Parts: sequence; structure tokens; C-alpha cells
Amino acid sequence: MATDSSGYRERNSTADRALVILGLFTEDRLQISANDVAEALGSARSTAYRYLQTLVAASFLEEAPGGGFRLGIGVLELARLARRGYGLTAIAQPVMRALADEVGETVLLTRLVDDTVVCIERCEGAKQLVRLSYERGSRLPINAGASALTLLAWLPEKEIRELLGRHGLQRFTERTLTDVDVLVQRLAEIRSAGYGMTVAEVDPDATGIAAPIFDDSGAVAAALSIVAIRRRVPEDRAELLVTAVRTAAETLSRKLAVVRS
Repeated sequence: MATDSSGYRERNSTADRALVILGLFTEDRLQISANDVAEALGSARSTAYRYLQTLVAASFLEEAPGGGFRLGIGVLELARLARRGYGLTAIAQPVMRALADEVGETVLLTRLVDDTVVCIERCEGAKQLVRLSYERGSRLPINAGASALTLLAWLPEKEIRELLGRHGLQRFTERTLTDVDVLVQRLAEIRSAGYGMTVAEVDPDATGIAAPIFDDSGAVAAALSIVAIRRRVPEDRAELLVTAVRTAAETLSRKLAVVRS
């Protein structure tokens, strides 16, 4: 047993040292030397070089032209697999939770799926007093609500008209827009403002504020929205909510661009 335990400790120590070496790379340090590694490990240069050669053999490092070592193809392959493992929901959840806690309201993540608006994730604030019923997987109206209008606003006008034409545009309240020409004008205003805000268009007691999440191609991948009871969103608070949701959506756009690049 003593031999096995010692072997395990040695293997674990080797792994730790390999991680220390890989952790030496930063945006400002794209190449490292055996001396850098020896200093970081507190070891002799010959020992550092041995660890470096082990990582080179595994393709995690490669010798750089002119000397030193840089990250190898093995790291790039792991990064590719890591990016594939991060779906939109996984990326969005921490940001959504932080936003919900900040504003104390329901936060939704929605996207267009087969010509319909689908809620793919929701979060509520830890100290939220009023909770609204929006379930994951539920389908939302295509012509009403901040999420839907924000998802449509960045599409080409021809595509917008075709999409709306395939749906019977339902009226939910006296504020719901059902005229395609009026909707197209409204979407242009949302696109110009950079966010969508609706009051009592789906539910007479609800206000929605949504911002687009862009992918690395510049297309809208999803919408992030805050939904609140109307009386909880006076004009001065609406401005704060707009800033909060836009900031969170911009954060998600940057994260999504990194993952998809």
C-alpha cells in the first residue's frame, strides 16, 4: 500500500507542476523559458526542462522559433472541446442570476425557434417578492412583449413581414399591436434604441424590458429580458432596469462571441 500511495502522490505532484507551467501563460506572456519554469517551480533548470519536454510530447506545448516554449495544438483542441460544451443556457445562467438578484425581478432568456418565441431559461431574484409565471419551454406571442419584439427587430424587414404573415396576430390587450406595418415601424424604433420595452401588451399588469444578445456573426442569438409587475416600474426605475438588462446582454454577447469563435 505504501508504494501505491507514494506513486499516487508523485503523479498528483506532477500534475500540479504541469498546471503551474500552463498557468504561466497570459495575454502578455505567450512564450515561456526553462528559466521561467524553474523559478515558478522552485526547481533546477534541468528539472524544469524535463517537465517542459513532457508537455511537448503530449502536444500541450511546442518549442517556439527562436527559443522558448508556446502553447501547443493539444491546448487548442481542448479549447475547441470546451467551447462546444458551453451552450447558450450554460453561459447565460450566471449572468441571469446576477441580474435577477440585482433588480429583484424575473429574468427571461428567449430565442426564436421554428418561427415562435420560446422561453429557454428563467431566473428569479433571491429576495424577489412578486413572482411571475413564465416556464421554461413555454411559447410566447410573436407580436407582443419585449422579448418577441427585440428578437424580431434585427431581422431584415422582408423576413419580418414573412414571419408575421405566417401567424395569426392575436390581440391580448388594448395595447397589443396586430397591424404588420405598425409593428415593422415599432421594430425599427426598438432597433434604433438598442432595446425593447413594452407595457401591458401581453399582460395588462406587466412591463417587459429586453435587450438583444448577439453572436460572433453579429446576428441576434437570443433576447434577455426583465419582466415585472407594472406598478413596480415607474419611469425613474425603468431607466435603471434598461441599463441593467442592456449591460447584462452585452456581457453575454461578449461571452458568446468567445465561445463560438
